[in-house]
Amino acid sequence: MSADAIDWRNPRVVSAVKLHRAPQRRKTGRFLAEGANSVEAALDTERVEELFYSARAAEREHALVASAAALGVRTTQVSERAAEMLGETVTPPGLVAVCRTVDVPLQRVLDGRPRTLAVPVEIADPGNAGTLIRVADAVGADAVVLAGDSVDPHNGKCVRACAGSLFHVPVARERDVDVVLAALREAGVAVLATTARGEVDLDDADEILAGPVAWLFGNEAHGLDPEIARRADHRIRIPIHGRAESLNLAAAAAICLYAGARVQHRE
Repeated sequence: MSADAIDWRNPRVVSAVKLHRAPQRRKTGRFLAEGANSVEAALDTERVEELFYSARAAEREHALVASAAALGVRTTQVSERAAEMLGETVTPPGLVAVCRTVDVPLQRVLDGRPRTLAVPVEIADPGNAGTLIRVADAVGADAVVLAGDSVDPHNGKCVRACAGSLFHVPVARERDVDVVLAALREAGVAVLATTARGEVDLDDADEILAGPVAWLFGNEAHGLDPEIARRADHRIRIPIHGRAESLNLAAAAAICLYAGARVQHRE
């Protein structure tokens, strides 16, 4: 271990490791971003408070560590054991940033007069949530709204699945789905429910997709609650021409969001 490296017993490392737990993230308003993609995106938004790196990471990502230091971020070399404890992957990258949480109030999202919103309802899997946020970023969606009892977007697996997109697209959280639906209508945003039995085929939905829309996506295991789907302005079905019975959440979200982006970006 380098004489400059600190080990896993250092109080700052101990405090950072505690951020793997949701209660500690809520208490402190801090979370961990692991890996070069996430760290670079976090640095771009000036949310990084400290960057921990191992000697091996410093060799691979020297420019990134130097960039953080140039921005005034505290950069701290840690032992390989400390890097393992800070990371959550089988082979930790040895590059972990302590960041301020990113979620914003729902009203701030709506005040921006959004054209496209992704609204997963009670999404449970952090990997799916991260993939959905990444897709929303890719299509140029204005925000992601996690409605109901949804996963914490600052969960380590979610942050890694976002591949940096968590820092690019606004993310709002609201546990009360009724509040979300009422706020969307008040803002003049059409609510679209994705459901296998929707009365509107996605291929025929261009007129609907031309205006401001919020896509509701259901839970991975149970889909969208039929009662919530009934309250949407339109229920959209994705045409399936093969023998598959359905699509998983991430695939359905990607198809719907790209269909909407195709319409809105040609205008």
